[in-house]
Amino acid sequence: MSAIAKVMLEMGYEVSGSDLVQQELTEKLAAKGARVYIGHEAENVRGADLVVYSTALSNDNVEKREAEERHIPILHRSQMLARLMNERKGVAVAGAHGKTTTSSMMALVLELCGQDPTYIIGGEVMNLGSNAKAGKGDYVVAEADESDGSFLQYHPQLAVVLNIEADHLEHYDGDFENLKQAYRKFLSQVKDGGKAVVCADDVHLQALLPELGEKAITYGIDHDAEYTAHELELGDRKSSFEVRHNGQRLGTIVLSVPGKHNVYNALATLIVCQQAGLTFEQVADAIVDFRGAKRRFQVLGDTDGILVIDDYAHHPTEIQATISAAKATGKRIVAVFQPQRYTRTYFLFEQFSRAFPEADEVIITDIYSPAGEKQIEGITSAKLVELIRQNSNANARHIPTKEGVLEYLKEHVESGDLVLTMGAGDIWKAADGLASWLRNK
Repeated sequence: MSAIAKVMLEMGYEVSGSDLVQQELTEKLAAKGARVYIGHEAENVRGADLVVYSTALSNDNVEKREAEERHIPILHRSQMLARLMNERKGVAVAGAHGKTTTSSMMALVLELCGQDPTYIIGGEVMNLGSNAKAGKGDYVVAEADESDGSFLQYHPQLAVVLNIEADHLEHYDGDFENLKQAYRKFLSQVKDGGKAVVCADDVHLQALLPELGEKAITYGIDHDAEYTAHELELGDRKSSFEVRHNGQRLGTIVLSVPGKHNVYNALATLIVCQQAGLTFEQVADAIVDFRGAKRRFQVLGDTDGILVIDDYAHHPTEIQATISAAKATGKRIVAVFQPQRYTRTYFLFEQFSRAFPEADEVIITDIYSPAGEKQIEGITSAKLVELIRQNSNANARHIPTKEGVLEYLKEHVESGDLVLTMGAGDIWKAADGLASWLRNK
């Protein structure tokens, strides 16, 4: 929402908006000229020509009701983004994992190579210091969100699907097949002359390749694809690999971010940027500058041999990939995970229990649940810890609150430790507090 608001401001529109709490993003919008209200009141929408809302808003929200009564047009966030994307050459990045990092990588490379893209991203791009910009170039880069089906609003020039996994099933009647059908439809909506950029290593995307035909451009590490990565070197907060296109060597890409998952993200970025007219050399020169997105393997502190990293990982596959990237540092891994949503924890309970084998110590907090979500009987963090001990890591404990986690870490971390906080909620505050305490100490 903040990203769309920023782009509309930069395009010259008058923008106002409401949020529940003051935060850094609202302050940045206010500094750019937006009127920001804290709290929702009917008068906040009076005089508006258009009201944009997010999925987080309930149907009985006072501002939404007021807009309806005053016959002010109302658009979902995705519909507003679709207006921006569908008018130009849209690059829509979809998938269960990696959307923010990959769209950030694409935006940075296009920006550094003089393409002046518009970008609307779910996390702040560290190098650019922002999550959005209204550029004058042809391309609009944005995340395409499958969680509520809103990615079906888009008709992009380049549809990117990084991976498909069972998540957000509460929106798909608990049926993974319905989610896969949504991805199938998303890929079918590419504009004439456009391309579908898909990962050949994903079994669910492999099944869609025959339908995509010549529209598909594939990439991978473990399976045959048009673009492949070889000779991977996954180091401490960095990585490198050789790229081949249809078997012909293009050259080496060096990344300043770790993990095999970022090799996949970089391959997708290379394809999109080459489709936008950049050479391999231009992409390779620019991509090395990518430092990540906020809350994506973000280093918050490195003091007295104790490394503190925060990550948005909230799905079992993401957790495993993030811990694996952390292991490359050679440090002892203290993995702190805050589950998010009772529904996700319910659908993926078994997978979560098997996600921590590479950690040296595991801490699980209580489930972070959005307002209005009902608790599911029997789905608790205490029970998850019991199953983690059985299935992947005997050294797991339950500490209910982020405040309790911070106090525990202050007492127990030692030189040589890497504290890794993960989750889509507010567990980052524990990491931030620990990093500050270590610096001050």
